[in-house]
Amino acid sequence: MTKLTDHPITKLRPPEFPERIQLYSFPTPNGIKVSAMLEETGLPYEAHTINIMQNDQMTPEFLALNPNNKIPAIIDPGGPGGDPVEIFETGAIMIYLAEKSGKFLPSAPQAKAEVLSWLMWQMGGLGPMLGQFGHFYKFAADKTTDDYAKDRFTTEAKRLLGVLDEHLRAKDFVAAGQHTIADMAIWPWLNAVSFYEGEEALGMSDYGNVARYLTLHAGRPASKAAMNIPPRE
Repeated sequence: MTKLTDHPITKLRPPEFPERIQLYSFPTPNGIKVSAMLEETGLPYEAHTINIMQNDQMTPEFLALNPNNKIPAIIDPGGPGGDPVEIFETGAIMIYLAEKSGKFLPSAPQAKAEVLSWLMWQMGGLGPMLGQFGHFYKFAADKTTDDYAKDRFTTEAKRLLGVLDEHLRAKDFVAAGQHTIADMAIWPWLNAVSFYEGEEALGMSDYGNVARYLTLHAGRPASKAAMNIPPRE
């Protein structure tokens, strides 16, 4: 791909502003992460709805951008050296945007390592476990008579919430003493617990530091905007 319009995704979602970063997403926790990052950085971007309720992510055009058929994904038409760059997986996208903007990822090695550690903790732990908890607790509750999966993911989600709650004692930010991509990755998944109607099952009232942290980060103007970027249609 030598220019944005060479990519098949532009046939599915034609750009109005082809010079801007193109975001292909849906406002799930993973989608909200990247929308919040774009809002926080102020980088010019254009958001396109990939409606996962209508299987847009399974179209050949989207699969050409992300063969793993998951949102979000981006194309930066002004990538390194002026060439377009395609990126999928939220961690990769957020690191790229942080480096492009020079924001929300410290350059000092120790601070950067701390931020990346918590970013990967979210990607490998908190997000997948809360997602599986939500699936078995809410969406598959009437699809199985075996409680093993629900109990397993409930237990692990509670363990991870405990890890975070302890870490956040007297802290407003999860790493490096500042708002970073790690915070932007974590709070949308904490926010999803209410969507799953899982507050009681996970004992959320036991995690006071987590509740304070969620209120702080979900209340940022960029966070509020990201909850509906791109719109669900």
